Amino acid sequence: MERHMNVTLAAGGTGGHMVPAHALAEELKRRGHGVMLVTDKRGAQIPGIFDDVEVRVLPAGRLQGGLLGPIKTLWGVYNGTKAAKALYEEFPPDVVVGFGGYPAMPGCLAANRIGVPTLLHEQNAVLGRVNRALARKAKAVATAYKNVQRLDPKKAVLVGNPVRVEVQRLGEIAYPTVEEDGPLHLLITGGSQGASILGEFIPRALGEMDEALRHRLNVVHQCRPEDLEAVRQAYVDLDIPAEVMTYIEDMPKRIGDAHLIIARAGASTIAELAVAGRPAILIPLPTAADDHQTANAMEMAKAGGARMIRQADLTPGVLARQIAEVVTDPDTLSTAAGRSLSVGRPHATRDLADLVERVGAGDNPLPTDPVVSPQRPVPSRGVPA
Repeated sequence: MERHMNVTLAAGGTGGHMVPAHALAEELKRRGHGVMLVTDKRGAQIPGIFDDVEVRVLPAGRLQGGLLGPIKTLWGVYNGTKAAKALYEEFPPDVVVGFGGYPAMPGCLAANRIGVPTLLHEQNAVLGRVNRALARKAKAVATAYKNVQRLDPKKAVLVGNPVRVEVQRLGEIAYPTVEEDGPLHLLITGGSQGASILGEFIPRALGEMDEALRHRLNVVHQCRPEDLEAVRQAYVDLDIPAEVMTYIEDMPKRIGDAHLIIARAGASTIAELAVAGRPAILIPLPTAADDHQTANAMEMAKAGGARMIRQADLTPGVLARQIAEVVTDPDTLSTAAGRSLSVGRPHATRDLADLVERVGAGDNPLPTDPVVSPQRPVPSRGVPA
């Protein structure tokens, strides 16, 4: 590090944007830089992150429907940008790092207007709408995947998705042994917002499994608050030991204990299970913008670290068969764990922090030879698993 820098991180909305931003903040602070987060109300309410970083909540133009929706969105972005410009007089940044999502837009637009360089991070396999709007003026777009759809390869720098230090350490620990007739630990997560369909279908799927196999299961299940009691009761009725909660504060430990993870295909979820080397069954959220969760899941499935089930194909019977096929063969589990680990990028936080320092110092952050291959078309929602 040549000099102290002030770095503003622009992120908000969901854990998918906030978790990598938090990991970067911790690394930048460790290097002696000043860090501030600009976010929205939802981002500021996510527990367990940014506790020791200055956080400022800005108006954010969330995409809204209805006749007046676009006007409200633009008005929110305008007010947020105005507030960010005023904030930058108080905390003059050397670089602003945007993590996508509408809460990131005001902070990045304000930086563009006052001549502060911006760097974007794209967590998904499809460039998000906000990052598409901001990419032209950004110095570079740091990516989590080698091929990011809708992104000019000349603008891309492959770094991976930053994950928590505790998750990085899991990659150095052997995958937990599956003993014959021993316990099988399942972790079920719908991401920071939960997933009602997982709470509905997974207990039913486990109920269709062979009784001897079902009695080996130990489950940790994260669900939405409104589903909490129903999901708990479902496991009680099945006589399956289960911890059911709305937010998993010790997620790294739970990932480390798991033999199999059943999850949505959000970017942070996939990054963490890959760095930790855990096999998964992924059920992409079909309403995700540009169907990016399907693209994320397909990348992991192609590597052999996960199986993908489209939500349209999801039934208790289908899920029961997929789970049984995986957990009844320890070799299948361990092979998938190894393939998952092979695509993890445990040094993503370090590499992204290096990139931030180059942009803040005024250096060219782009590689001479782009590492990202030409774009591929965005897959339709009917792409087979």
